[in-house]
Amino acid sequence: MRSNSREGSRGRLFCCWLMGQVGVDFWQPNSVSLICHNATVDVHVKCNNTRGLHARLKQKHIDYRVFISNLQKEIEKQTGYRSSRRRRSESQYDYEVYHSLEEIQSWMFEMNRTHPDLVDMFSIGKSYEGRPLYVLQLGKRSRSQKKAVWIDCGVHAREWIGPAFCQWFVKEAINSYQYDSVMRRLLNQLNFYIMPVFNVDGYNFSWTTDRFWRKTRSKNHKFHCRGVDANRNWKVKWCDEGASSHPCDDTYCGPFPESEPEVKAVAKFLRKHKKRVKAYISIHAYAQMLLYPYSYKYATIPNFNCVESAAHNAVTALYSAYGVKYRYGPASTTLYVSSGSSIDWAYRNGIPYAFAFELRDTGYFGFLLPESLINPTCTETMRAVKAIASRLLKKCETDGNRFSHI
Repeated sequence: MRSNSREGSRGRLFCCWLMGQVGVDFWQPNSVSLICHNATVDVHVKCNNTRGLHARLKQKHIDYRVFISNLQKEIEKQTGYRSSRRRRSESQYDYEVYHSLEEIQSWMFEMNRTHPDLVDMFSIGKSYEGRPLYVLQLGKRSRSQKKAVWIDCGVHAREWIGPAFCQWFVKEAINSYQYDSVMRRLLNQLNFYIMPVFNVDGYNFSWTTDRFWRKTRSKNHKFHCRGVDANRNWKVKWCDEGASSHPCDDTYCGPFPESEPEVKAVAKFLRKHKKRVKAYISIHAYAQMLLYPYSYKYATIPNFNCVESAAHNAVTALYSAYGVKYRYGPASTTLYVSSGSSIDWAYRNGIPYAFAFELRDTGYFGFLLPESLINPTCTETMRAVKAIASRLLKKCETDGNRFSHI
């Protein structure tokens, strides 16, 4: 359901009441504190609470529209008929459906086994619940130390289009290596570190128990609520504006920076390879945006011209596929202010190009993007990522590791 709040702080108080009394789950923005005057708000509400919510919205003269009347039916479309699909195509992995964690990890092993000249698989640690954190290194083997691009997907569990894209990227890169001169040049001159599922515990939980789970699955000793927002847990302006200190909130920053083993493992890997990693790309959903630092403040990054130019080229390339428009700019002004984010951390740690994609759509389907849209979404995003990676092979005069303003 989408509504328009015209009451400013009173609107936020009303939304707090909705959370407590009606059990509303905020999708966009993901926190009551981010709701502002005349803002559009996307919410998910349980079936038995819809009638009361409609009445309260009408009473408050808040405009609203129901986008998906039966969420359960849409969920089952994406998870309910998997065995028949598999029987139709046992030998071929289907990139146009969503896959469980087990299926994705089996696919990673298969990619590593069948493409040893381009793919190397390794683990960078374990999750809170003990699952391995697998990464694929993609690129032509070379004796020289190549520049590298990091791409992670599935930081927020319910954003299933993220892991779908990471798999799509690997498939397209391998399949087009022989005939696509741009991709061949990228794989010859760069290494790509691809992490299809960052938040493995949360992603698995979104398949087995709660489709709209967002956080990790770590336990809190003082509250019954579990999990931390893995994109508020990084050591850069940690737990400041745009993050919550309450364990039950979706934007909970955690008890301390890098408290989550998933975040700590990725941070450790990136610190170890920071001299080679020149671009950090994190895939999220939804909003159709390409964001770069800063997230935590309204300020211009030192190498703004280079990053802005790369972002412009990326969204132009994306648009060329199907005419889908993406907004781009600093995360704080383009989306909202948030502290402890991965792109701010990557930028502060010397990675000059740090981006976060918010893939399709803009709210009609939200986190339930239909499987029929996986192909076009991944195809257009592929063009954008290739444009960013190609930028690394060119020199931008203000690039470098001077980040004195962060």
